[in-house]
Amino acid sequence: MLKLDSGTRVWTDPQEWFWGLARWSRLLGETALIAYIATLTAFICAAPASRNLMRYAPVRFTVRRVLEFCRSVPDIVFAMIFVAAFGLGALPGVLAMALHTSGALGKLFTEVLENIDMRPVEGIAATGGSWLAQVRFAATPQVLSNLVSYTLLRFEVNVRGATVIGFVGAGGIGQDLITAIRKFYYSDVSAMLLMIIGTVMVIDMLSGSLRHRLLAMETAS
Repeated sequence: MLKLDSGTRVWTDPQEWFWGLARWSRLLGETALIAYIATLTAFICAAPASRNLMRYAPVRFTVRRVLEFCRSVPDIVFAMIFVAAFGLGALPGVLAMALHTSGALGKLFTEVLENIDMRPVEGIAATGGSWLAQVRFAATPQVLSNLVSYTLLRFEVNVRGATVIGFVGAGGIGQDLITAIRKFYYSDVSAMLLMIIGTVMVIDMLSGSLRHRLLAMETAS
């Protein structure tokens, strides 16, 4: 992995080492975009089934079972199914990651919401407020920073996961990476891995900084 085809070390000829930089950068951007859209979709669709807010037991039971199914099936399995259904490309990757992430975020959101202070919720209910009003104005403000923090954490995970699901043709740089591995182009593998690691490190630092700021704001308030 540290030698070019000529036998020289990769760092002695960066231009030859990163010969596919333009293509790999585009595919890496597609990988990050898959993770972003999937995480945003999961954040919108994740349905927390907490006992204190979802009091109708049959609905709560059904939602929890659906969430368990979504997070129990690995995203790469979902990706293989959607690739068979829709063909190669980014769409199967987005759908696969969105399903799996919805299950994970739904579980985290449920645990957070079960520990809220119910007095604001009861106050809105006493004034005739609807269930949506109770969730929107009483429950959500108490845990918004936590919800965003968990979502950012899942985004970090999804950037790495989007690379792996590319192995089965679900878009992004993963498809080129697995092709290089199969064809023994190991200097290409090392170049792509270096780009992936650098991208993940930057995203981790940025999202980690944002998470800490959100938590600090919640503590101060």
